[in-house]
Amino acid sequence: MKPLESDAPLIVYVDVKSPYAFVAIRPILALEKELGLTFDWRPLTLDIPSYLGSAEKKKGKVVASEGRSQKTWNAIRYSYRDARRYAERQGLVLKGTEKIWDSSIANIGIMWVTQTARNRLENYLEAVYTPFWRRELDIEDVSVVESCLETAGVASDGFAEYALGGGRAAHDALQAQFHPAGIYGVPTFVIDGEILFGREHIPWIRWKLSGSAGNAPDIAYEITPC
Repeated sequence: MKPLESDAPLIVYVDVKSPYAFVAIRPILALEKELGLTFDWRPLTLDIPSYLGSAEKKKGKVVASEGRSQKTWNAIRYSYRDARRYAERQGLVLKGTEKIWDSSIANIGIMWVTQTARNRLENYLEAVYTPFWRRELDIEDVSVVESCLETAGVASDGFAEYALGGGRAAHDALQAQFHPAGIYGVPTFVIDGEILFGREHIPWIRWKLSGSAGNAPDIAYEITPC
């Protein structure tokens, strides 16, 4: 895969461990249905320690931290408060994670579903994202991800081998291309080769994919309460 190229009208990059991707999933899926289009969903596994440092909590208290200034901690706490507001508007629970997870297996699951049962992608995203952000899911355990696939109605036979073999190789090759291509976070959208970062671009994307009739909408994030 080339990071900026697809046969689909829109590429969507997400990461299971990103709170901002979590609160954007349902609006993006709703847009896909509204327009009757099929988006190209792809994983972007964030390397958080490389730019925000690392930390681990137990029972809400920090027990280990490396490379994080007080300014960084303040920014992280604010980002969670911000994302939590969007989650609550959708009737979702968003609890801050207690460690920095390796989300690559769960993200490789996105690739597996798009290749084997594309019509079940929404079910998989719901099966993995929602319990993970309630702190109920170990996304580093391949058997747990297999269970999420089964819950979503996706066959998991062969997934473990895929996650360690061809799927892992394809995932890692894609990750290596992101920064050179100008992609740094999630959710990121690519439309006609243009990169848009952040959920607030969803109204503009709707306008663009609908034919660009009339004035372009302001940059904003629309949420319909459940």
